[in-house]
Amino acid sequence: MTNAHVQEIYDLHSRLGFRLTRLSNLMKARLDKILAPHGLSRLSWCALTGIGLQGITTPSQLADHIGITRQAVSRLLLQMRKNGLVEQSFDTSDGRARRLTLSTYGNEKLALCHPLVDENQQYFASKISQSELHQFNQTIDNLLDGETARLDEV
Repeated sequence: MTNAHVQEIYDLHSRLGFRLTRLSNLMKARLDKILAPHGLSRLSWCALTGIGLQGITTPSQLADHIGITRQAVSRLLLQMRKNGLVEQSFDTSDGRARRLTLSTYGNEKLALCHPLVDENQQYFASKISQSELHQFNQTIDNLLDGETARLDEV
């Protein structure tokens, strides 16, 4: 087998993983640049929206919502509490269960950054038609179907 034949068989730039990773990295870098001046990371943004907009109240629900490990959520929430974004209390009906809420400061950051994050979404979404975006999201759902792995970051 010649090098030319091997090169023809394996084209890095046509590989699904390479292409999705490149797109993901570009989107993450752009979002990080938007959130950093506000003292937020992508993970802390995911937590803010989960708690503030999706009604998530427990660390385990938050881990499931974001798709990260429970340990990663614990580290994230510790940092967010230190930064004054999240408050954690014990559930009155079950003294062991923790209840998450956004602090006033967390709600302010959510309101301030929400339009910026929406603009970032629109930047990429505007490159394709609504029909293509819908199909792309369906394709991603198909690729994610049955995948249950939890990660340390997103």
